[in-house]
Amino acid sequence: MKKLNKLMMNRRQALGAAFGSAAALSLAACGGGSGSSSAANGGGESGAIKVGLICLHDENSTYDNNFIKGFKEACEKQGITDSLVKTNIPESNACYDAAAELVDAGCKLIFADSFGHEDYMIQAAKEFPQVQFCHATGTKAHTEKLANYHNAFASIYEGRFLAGVAAGLKLKEMIDEGKITTDKAKMGYVGAYTYAEVISGYTSFYLGAKSIVPEVTMDVTFTGSWYDQALEQEGAKKLIDGGCVLVSQHADSMGAPQQCENSKVPNVSYNGSTVDSCPNTFIVSSRIDWAPYYVDAIGAVVAGKEIDTDYTGTLTTGSVALTELNDKVAAKGTAEKIEQVRADLEAGKVHVFDTSTFTVGGKKVDTYKADVDSDEKMEGDTEVIKDGYFHESEFRSAPYFDLQIDGINLLDTNFGS
Repeated sequence: MKKLNKLMMNRRQALGAAFGSAAALSLAACGGGSGSSSAANGGGESGAIKVGLICLHDENSTYDNNFIKGFKEACEKQGITDSLVKTNIPESNACYDAAAELVDAGCKLIFADSFGHEDYMIQAAKEFPQVQFCHATGTKAHTEKLANYHNAFASIYEGRFLAGVAAGLKLKEMIDEGKITTDKAKMGYVGAYTYAEVISGYTSFYLGAKSIVPEVTMDVTFTGSWYDQALEQEGAKKLIDGGCVLVSQHADSMGAPQQCENSKVPNVSYNGSTVDSCPNTFIVSSRIDWAPYYVDAIGAVVAGKEIDTDYTGTLTTGSVALTELNDKVAAKGTAEKIEQVRADLEAGKVHVFDTSTFTVGGKKVDTYKADVDSDEKMEGDTEVIKDGYFHESEFRSAPYFDLQIDGINLLDTNFGS
């Protein structure tokens, strides 16, 4: 899943060196334990490194499927002939049990994909110092300071900003064609929890659309779950019934996209294309490509090098990606505009959280102290607004942008308190 915290993640590290001749790698089937498991390819070689991946859900979750695809791709690139994916591992002691079973089977490198797995991965890292543990979306590696425990995330807010640009262009097209008036340019967003990762995501998406249609507003509803198809579909319907003419999401099922298709409302999805199921409404999707990080971490273990304590993939490392546009739905010129904005982001000419582009309570925000070293938001100790923009994911990989900016209306805030 993701991460259940009110602050979250840091960033900006590039991939390490390429690991050319790691082809002798093999991932044995580190089996057993709760949850299901599956081998990626064929049989392994005796004495080769063994690697495992622990997932909260399975391939039916767009989030977990994104990790699984990246893991298998990295294994293929590293010449791995056998790998294990353990699915449906809850954010409980079951994660520790799964990790311990992988260690017992000889795995030397173990990944986990959900924020709530973190404490159990740390427990395993302390108990098995000879094994490397890599946890996506967590916040504690830089404070735990364990040589064998690492966090990773990506600057996905940049991908969401680009997806927001595509949404803004669609809104502009609808306005230009007389389908809506400017005052009806309202988007909707189905979020899982009121955590910083979700806040950072929906805010960056909104700011991308606002860069095209300055008058845009957005309603956000929350499900209180990362994966609940019925609740996500219900949330999308509530947004559409409330006048939202385009919907996006930070939740893991097909609920919201399917409701958009049913209601003939344009949709920007997350973690993968939904064009096959929603050909008449899908525009584009942003996602984290985990393959570069997996390649980096596996290569480091093979070469006897250190893995980054707190890694953030970026646009330039290939860790932040967009799916192909659905030209049937996307506004004309969207591909060209996205490429232009992407180049400006990579060159540092555009910053997603430029403080001149938003206000909070009607006022510009010139200073903000974030608590990037604690799991619980307290007073805050690190100034994160410098040079005119909020420096997201630069002080740790997990997002910590949690400002509630003007133009975004939260319909409910019952989750994540």
